[in-house]
Amino acid sequence: MILKNCVGLVTGASQGLGKAFAEALLKKEAKVVICDLNHAQGADTKAEFDERYGPGRTTFMACDVTSLPQMKDVFSETLQTFGRLDILCNNAGINNESSWEKTISVNLVALIQASYLALDHMRCDHGGHGGSIVNVASMSAFLPGAHCPVYTASKHGVLGFTRSLAEASRLGNYGIRINALCPSFVNTSILDTINHEEILGNFYQFKDGVKNLIKVFGVLEPSVIADSFVQLLEDDSLNGAVMKITTTKGVHFENY
Repeated sequence: MILKNCVGLVTGASQGLGKAFAEALLKKEAKVVICDLNHAQGADTKAEFDERYGPGRTTFMACDVTSLPQMKDVFSETLQTFGRLDILCNNAGINNESSWEKTISVNLVALIQASYLALDHMRCDHGGHGGSIVNVASMSAFLPGAHCPVYTASKHGVLGFTRSLAEASRLGNYGIRINALCPSFVNTSILDTINHEEILGNFYQFKDGVKNLIKVFGVLEPSVIADSFVQLLEDDSLNGAVMKITTTKGVHFENY
């Protein structure tokens, strides 16, 4: 996929990984919809990108990704604003073991919901022109996490859904590539959740175990993950791929 002039929709894009993904697209001369629940941060991010890359390259749409009506509006407004949609990056995610239903809703249900909306607009067999979906999972999808069982389960679910939908796309000739991105520990706000008992709840007692893992494996910067995100988009041979990024092995793929 040549990213120049493509239109990408990135959820959770006002900060952290989502912001890095959005900026990576802008550097490739794509246009970006910044979708985020945080109004103030989203507006600030758009203003920052406008100054750096010029006005008209981005738009900010405030949205709760767990709300189907709001997400439908985002997709409709994207088409009204830019005339097309080529890329969906399901990046929005939380870690809250105390509100585990919300964690599942944001990390998995909303991701599925957005993916299906993207299919409605992009499927070649339904009159669309194809595209690419990148679902952000985690290395938690491969390892047990005593401090965050539900977060871990949600990321396992992301992988299962991504690989299965990619296979459906292949068999059904959707013309859409669907891949998963699985970074290790990244320097974003979600990493700080391990320090909060009100978030981890009964599993706060296991926080030291994950802190030791962080010391051993280190922390990646969002810009590193964004480079891998671009690789998933630009390599047309990848569909159903599970890309892993760690400090020790760099970028590598899970073999099933």
